[in-house]
Amino acid sequence: MEPLSLLEYNSRIKNLLYDPSVQSCWVVAETSDLRVSRGHCYIELIQKNDAGATVAKLGAVIWASTFAKLNAKFIAATGKSIGNAMKVMVKVGANFHEQYGLKALINDIDPSYTLGDMERIRREIIDRLTKEGIIDMNKQLSWGLAPRRIAVISAQGAAGYGDFLKQLHNNNYGLKFYTCLFEAVMQGENCVPSVIAALDRIVEVEHLFDCVVIIRGGGSTSDLNSFDNYELGASIAQFPLPIITGIGHDRDVTIPDMVSNQHVKTPTAAAAFLVQCGVAQLERLKSLTEAIATISREAVAQSREQLAYYGNFIPMAAQKLVETSRLRLKGYAQSIPLVLKSRLGNERVGLQHKQEAIKTAVGTTMERQRLLLAALCDKVNLLSPQNTLNRGYSLTMCDGHVVTSVEGLNSGARIETTLKDGKVRSVIE
Repeated sequence: MEPLSLLEYNSRIKNLLYDPSVQSCWVVAETSDLRVSRGHCYIELIQKNDAGATVAKLGAVIWASTFAKLNAKFIAATGKSIGNAMKVMVKVGANFHEQYGLKALINDIDPSYTLGDMERIRREIIDRLTKEGIIDMNKQLSWGLAPRRIAVISAQGAAGYGDFLKQLHNNNYGLKFYTCLFEAVMQGENCVPSVIAALDRIVEVEHLFDCVVIIRGGGSTSDLNSFDNYELGASIAQFPLPIITGIGHDRDVTIPDMVSNQHVKTPTAAAAFLVQCGVAQLERLKSLTEAIATISREAVAQSREQLAYYGNFIPMAAQKLVETSRLRLKGYAQSIPLVLKSRLGNERVGLQHKQEAIKTAVGTTMERQRLLLAALCDKVNLLSPQNTLNRGYSLTMCDGHVVTSVEGLNSGARIETTLKDGKVRSVIE
């Protein structure tokens, strides 16, 4: 069998693709590697299994004449342009070129399929935040009396950021606000990590701020889709300061809008909310001031009334008090002689009783002392040396000392012996 040239082989493949079953089919796939060149859209259609591995791939193209129409249709329905990592349902026809190979020509797209997938992803994020119990955490944070220190997350130079500052600082009430910009990318693939990074920077100095405002202005509705992200929603929901979001349009509500403390439509609406918070406090202060003034006026009026009453009452009360005191003093003057006479009589009787008691006590004491003295005299007489001598004993002294032993007496020593009826002097031989 003669070999075929590549061109002839490709021609045979091309002839096989004339089958109507592959020329006008609705195909479900995921977009990848999308690029637009000279108005033509080149795209990879892929299919993944449950493990995330690619099991099928096909190159496709939407010619410029068709792409503008299909993209406008897609934006009108979904709010964003045809892009990467989207689940799409497209109407394709197989096209094989001998030089450029096989391509699927996309002739139509069903936005409702993609919209349903986007809503499914969005619902999954909401359900996950709800199951984790964090979806309402930021909503439950209480506001200060008048938030004035504002951390702003926005793009530098963005029109929405400028509108916010103008509305906030040029308010008609003269309220002062202090703002600090934490710059972030507010659209595209870098939006989510950029906003999360800005939130992380604010956390480091959260004590300097009362709240956070996330705003974006201008741009297409399709730019909002990047905000429907779980990580961003979780970061906002669990943020320690109240967050105001103003990132959408009137008909768009993103995940951050659903988990933030306050959701407004535009940057100027965010500024108006903060101004209104201040105005509410001004009104409250005004109300309190008026209440204090009213209470003060009433208190002064009551005090004047009481003072007038006391002015009339005091003279009468003083006169009555003086009269009462005069009567009491007169009564005291009349009762003093009687009381004194009675008191003297009682004291006189008491004195007589005490005199008699003293006499009795003195006599008793003297008799007790006499008996004690007599007993002592008997004891003294009993122990007297004279009584001892009368019983036949004698007392010998030598040089003024009592002799109780023969030891110490020398020959020639003079001694004196006392008897009951006299003394005898002797010399020892």
